[in-house]
Amino acid sequence: MNKYVNSRRCKYLEEKLSLVPHLPGSYQMRDEENTVIYVGKAKDLHNRVNSYFHNDIYGKTAKLVSNIYDFTYIITSSEYEAFLLEINLIKKYNPKYNILLRDDKSYPYIEYTRYPYPMVREVRYLSIKKKSGRYLFGPYVNGTAARKIVELLNRLYPLKKCQGKPKEVCLYYHLHECLGYCVKQVDEEKVNQMESEILSFLNGNNDLIINKLKKEMEIQASNLNFEEAQELKEYLEYINVILEKQKIDIQDLVSRDIVNYYVDNGYLSIQIFFTRNGKLIGSTNKILPITDNIKDDLESYITMFYEKKEHPHEILAPLDLDLDLLTKATNIPFIYVSRGPKKKLIDLARENAKINLENNFKEIQKNIERTEGANEELEALLGRKIHRIESFDNSNLFGSYAVSGMVVYIDGRPAKNEYRKYKVSLDVNDDFHTMKEVTYRRYFRALLEHSELPDVILVDGGKSQIRAVNETLEELKLKDKIKVCGLVKNDKHMTNDLMDGDTLEIYNIDRTSNLFHYLTRIQDEVHRFTISYHRELRSKGSLASILDNIDGIGKVRRTELLKKYGSLTKINNASIDELSEIIPNDVAINLKKYLSDYLNSKNK
Repeated sequence: MNKYVNSRRCKYLEEKLSLVPHLPGSYQMRDEENTVIYVGKAKDLHNRVNSYFHNDIYGKTAKLVSNIYDFTYIITSSEYEAFLLEINLIKKYNPKYNILLRDDKSYPYIEYTRYPYPMVREVRYLSIKKKSGRYLFGPYVNGTAARKIVELLNRLYPLKKCQGKPKEVCLYYHLHECLGYCVKQVDEEKVNQMESEILSFLNGNNDLIINKLKKEMEIQASNLNFEEAQELKEYLEYINVILEKQKIDIQDLVSRDIVNYYVDNGYLSIQIFFTRNGKLIGSTNKILPITDNIKDDLESYITMFYEKKEHPHEILAPLDLDLDLLTKATNIPFIYVSRGPKKKLIDLARENAKINLENNFKEIQKNIERTEGANEELEALLGRKIHRIESFDNSNLFGSYAVSGMVVYIDGRPAKNEYRKYKVSLDVNDDFHTMKEVTYRRYFRALLEHSELPDVILVDGGKSQIRAVNETLEELKLKDKIKVCGLVKNDKHMTNDLMDGDTLEIYNIDRTSNLFHYLTRIQDEVHRFTISYHRELRSKGSLASILDNIDGIGKVRRTELLKKYGSLTKINNASIDELSEIIPNDVAINLKKYLSDYLNSKNK
């Protein structure tokens, strides 16, 4: 057993390790609370699992092993089945030491559709369904590039631009930017010509659009429309920049990606190029610490990366990867070439992976100290393992009504897709009851849905808010599972200390430490998120959105109020009796008070 394994676990693990079979499968490392913290796969389970405890280990692997209290495994009939099982278990458990393998980014694509109307728009691959008559171009790592191209095509061609199906021609028709598809008979030959030019451009024939732009610039300049001409000139310059960056030494028009990697100082840098129609349209780089076997981490990342991405025709990759396994797992041909322009692309991807790692290595180390390191400091301070922190903040809306926000940090990093916003009941106007209502809603729903619970709840306040959360947890029988802490401020409203929610003990934290900066980052983030929500509601400004904030006003009553009054001022000037003809008396009173506060705040 190596030095990273706690002595009291050695005998138990040694006996269990001796029973692991020499067969393929997936293994799951578990911590003291039986939580899965790492999932791996192996051709030989016995050799792989034993290697964690008997070989020399360093870096991220050493940290993983120091947290292993037990392990389980599932035998499969082949290494390929073990690989697929590993991917599914990573998605199921979202383990702490696998989390960096996940890539949830969705890249923009340009979509052209002919039916029911010709349209060009920017879409995210995850948000669209595959249908016939739809052409997809991308991915564009640079979202600005995708937007600019969509803007340009809509500018140069009379495509459908409005939403829905209006009964009369819209403004775009009168501006000669649409053919009036919704209400007029359109010349199909003209649409066919337009479609041919757009698809030709998106497939790589740039000359046609460039010439069209130059001609349109000349027309605008001759008509003394210099602003229009200048805007078109900027589009032309932008396209030329894009084309210059897209040049690669390859002649065919095959849609392909190129994957390669570089390893140094315990980190793996993965580089992926996207080439479409003979042009480099973007690239992505991922740097992650090596937890297990380099090859396994790399193959797991690549497989999960292409689960939610558009599939190219083929992927060029280095020979030391298991290309057959990746081909079977992703259903995309993985190919190695030993010479020629394609080999140069594989080498170029490796060179980019190396440069990215060398340029970002120090910043990556600092970031780990600021995140994982600070999270470990908090674990030591509170005497418990901390994987997930949820933090709440409240904000009064227009001085009387409250909204709340919740942010989530997992292993020291913000998990923004887990953030939540809350509108609070109108009769709750103080921090204690606001906090109690919001946390009850959050954790009652979590129990119903069996979703993940936090290890620590962090509130931006002192004893009152701590007491509110503790009461919620006691009512839901969660008090023993979740720790509550409060960020205590000094007389200058600056974060000063951390308060223990059980003992009310004050922890004095070094103001220069990573932990102090970590806690203030969480505090600033939840405050920013909540205030942004507050402003979002406030800035909507429309009567419909304001009425949505009032309890007792649903779709039907909102429609009646809109139909009768049509403006906030007219509703505010109406009497309670007049409003009560449409809504209940108590709702009318709340509405009047709300609108009064809102309109006063708008005038400040």
